[in-house]
Amino acid sequence: MLRCMGWRRALAAEDGSPTQTVLDLGAVTFMDSSAISVLAAAHRDAAAAGGELRMAALTAPVARVVGIVGLDTIIPCYPTLPEALAA
Repeated sequence: MLRCMGWRRALAAEDGSPTQTVLDLGAVTFMDSSAISVLAAAHRDAAAAGGELRMAALTAPVARVVGIVGLDTIIPCYPTLPEALAA
């Protein structure tokens, strides 16, 4: 389960500078609406600062939730971590 408060802090750029962040979600088996909100906010904040957020290795349950809410249309998703890092 995602601990959203920790993720919110971890995804925030300390100085507001652009960040290129790749999230390896290969071990995540459950994602709820609070995690979706954190990811959407992190994407918004990264884009506003000229950065980018990517997700990699989504497990089937997480990919299903991400697809249902359309998060995959705003945050690029990659099958593997190496592909996300190379993009």
